[in-house]
Amino acid sequence: MMARPLKAPEVPDHPLYLPESDEVVWNGRFPLQRIRFRYRRFNGSLSGTLTWELWRRGQAVVMMLYDPWTHRIALIEQFRMPALAAGEDPITRECPAGMLEPGEDPVECGIREAQEETGLTADKLEHIGDFLLMQGGSDERLHFYAGRVRLPEPGDGMTLGLESENEETRVLIVDADEAFAMLARNDIRNVTTALCLLWLQLHSPRLRQEWTAP
Repeated sequence: MMARPLKAPEVPDHPLYLPESDEVVWNGRFPLQRIRFRYRRFNGSLSGTLTWELWRRGQAVVMMLYDPWTHRIALIEQFRMPALAAGEDPITRECPAGMLEPGEDPVECGIREAQEETGLTADKLEHIGDFLLMQGGSDERLHFYAGRVRLPEPGDGMTLGLESENEETRVLIVDADEAFAMLARNDIRNVTTALCLLWLQLHSPRLRQEWTAP
């Protein structure tokens, strides 16, 4: 019997979950499972049998880089094929992010991804929260952090990214209030960056005091 892929374990036992079958139908970088199951309804009765595909993406981290001295943030721009497939502009504006390696600490991963994608190193962090990205189809859980950085003066956007992954990211430094306006205009089209900016709108006055105190 073939060993089950480490990235596609069986769904944990739960009183509300009654599995009938569970097969791994794709074992690539992010495995895909086809699961037949029933669940217990709010009144205690059982549902009919459902067949769902479960995309096993695991855990990732999102790092919002904020300069409290100048009230600016660093975003990245990069080509995203799925955005194009959705009919969107394929060049998206995002906060740096990346997948966790097995057993990796989210803070260490966030600092590493920010360095790779922006060349910037956060020297102070605050945990924003942990959130599911696609609870209707994937197990992906994202750890969100705000990181304090000192941003350079505006200039031509520099490009970074790992050559080994054919990755190219362009750094975009934006006044935080302008970023909030971009969000209000729906110019920010990905939920991870939108969540970060909404959080920053609430917390930037406090961060500007706490993160700039001598």
